[in-house]
Amino acid sequence: MTEDAVGDAIPLELADRPDIEVDGALVARELGLEVEEFRGLMARGKVSVLCERGTGEDAGLYRASFYHQGRRARLLVDARGRSIDPPPPPPRGTAPA
Repeated sequence: MTEDAVGDAIPLELADRPDIEVDGALVARELGLEVEEFRGLMARGKVSVLCERGTGEDAGLYRASFYHQGRRARLLVDARGRSIDPPPPPPRGTAPA
């Protein structure tokens, strides 16, 4: 993870690949959670994670999806965990991070 990244890193485990860490603050915001609440839910296994590896023209990219109580946070990242897409706006009723 780069030094200029914001928030806490979330490790993603991939078969036959090194772990990728994504910005936990981005995921928490997209799920409408505070970062500490999100980290606690992750630690207790209350957030499901799916990581998909790109192929063909998307080789080297990964789509990380996080699910909690009917909400989904999805990030497109490179192998270093850097977001490729601009972060989505926060859900209604929440303040930007």
